[in-house]
Amino acid sequence: MRENDPVTSATGTPETPASPKLSTALKQAGSPVVPARLIATDLDGTLLRDDKSVSPRTVAALAAAEEAGIEVFFVTGRPARWMDVVADHVHGHGLAICGNGAAVVDLHGGPGTHRFVKVRELARQNALDAVRLLRDAAPGTVYAVEQTYGFHQEPAYPKLHMEIPDNLAPAEELLASDGPGAAEPVLKILAYHPDLDPDAFLTLARLAVGDRANVTRSSPSALLELSGPGVSKASTLALCCAERGISHEEVVAFGDMPNDVEMLTWAGQSYAMGNAHPDVLAAASGRTVANNEDGVAVVIEQLLTAGA
Repeated sequence: MRENDPVTSATGTPETPASPKLSTALKQAGSPVVPARLIATDLDGTLLRDDKSVSPRTVAALAAAEEAGIEVFFVTGRPARWMDVVADHVHGHGLAICGNGAAVVDLHGGPGTHRFVKVRELARQNALDAVRLLRDAAPGTVYAVEQTYGFHQEPAYPKLHMEIPDNLAPAEELLASDGPGAAEPVLKILAYHPDLDPDAFLTLARLAVGDRANVTRSSPSALLELSGPGVSKASTLALCCAERGISHEEVVAFGDMPNDVEMLTWAGQSYAMGNAHPDVLAAASGRTVANNEDGVAVVIEQLLTAGA
């Protein structure tokens, strides 16, 4: 579910085979690496396999990391209500940064008991401005609205997700001050175009929307995600780390899609999955094998061995 798209490979190219030189960021220019205090990992296409499962090897690696005193954060474009699939498998480890940084959710209580720790909302006026600007720049764009608990969409928005929307209405009505869910914060807007190339749509949207919202994508299709200005996986992770006295050099991050680029650039050590988008491969300081080959677990095991 890159925003619930069935395709997981970002590029449609075959996954990279396992290599004896996976953890290229463990040694950077011969300099000693700062010991990790926090692991930040994307979910879809990264920690999760294509069938949305978490492998036993990955479960064991995450547990070993926490036992070694390394905190685990899941950092995803998913909304909070889609986190049970992870909590079911990883036994409530860690916190989750959801909605590309729009919310921080405590997973420790297990499935069904998730608690919002932090919310970084998209102001309704900003959302309305972004919707208008992007409609003008890319006619045919259709929208859905993610809130802390609600999900709403326009009638023409395709069935990309596994849930029935709470309301069907034009985005301008959904985002009105007296619209449905008016008492709940807006976390992000989803913008879909049926014809445009995904990367071209992202570039166009960023130019059109400007500073009204942060625009990114995690789907192989032309599906964009609009969050509040300055809200991203990286900025929310940085806030959470600052609260814990953790520097960016002490963070190890994993990702596969454009919405991971800022986080991978910010972290002291970062790994692109073997199935990653070209922009992610360029941004990360290291590379591991694909999600279906447990690339995150491979690196964690090496980190723990190196620190033993």
